[in-house]
Amino acid sequence: MRNGTKKPSPNCVLLMIVSLFLISGALRFGGMGFAVANEANPSAKATQAAVDDAPKTAQHTETLLQIIATRTAELDKKEQELLERSLSLNAAEVLIEQNLVRMAEAEKALAETISRVDGAAEGDLDRLTSVYESMKPKVAASLFEQMTPDFAAGFLSRMSPQSAANIMSGLSAEAGYAISVVLAGRHVNTPTR
Repeated sequence: MRNGTKKPSPNCVLLMIVSLFLISGALRFGGMGFAVANEANPSAKATQAAVDDAPKTAQHTETLLQIIATRTAELDKKEQELLERSLSLNAAEVLIEQNLVRMAEAEKALAETISRVDGAAEGDLDRLTSVYESMKPKVAASLFEQMTPDFAAGFLSRMSPQSAANIMSGLSAEAGYAISVVLAGRHVNTPTR
């Protein structure tokens, strides 16, 4: 040890620091230190102003909390509306898909019905054409005289050329000419490509 001074022990130094902190805290919390701090520290005045404005700040905070609560309620309501709208759209989409499936099934059934009807009508025309072809040409010609030229031309176009010629030879000149005009003009407006 130099100069004959004794070095303080670490425990002693620690005890002194703790004591100073305790005294400082007691003074500040006891009220005495606050007045001294105001005089010595200008920022303490700002702290005092903040303490004085605390009721205003609390009121402002309450207003902000009310605004936030109102906005949150509005957003929750809009979210609920969007959810309901989304559910409605999903339900409508499912309904549309079901209707499209039903419509496709109905179209298929209608196409099958039309095909059967067309097939049946075609079969009927084929049978009737066979009946006319098997008739004696003079008897068939008398029937064709009574038909409109379009109707008669339809049957004659389905017959073999020999049967059609035999029936046409038994027609009057006017009826034969009218039917020939219809037969010749049937495919005039058909596109070539």
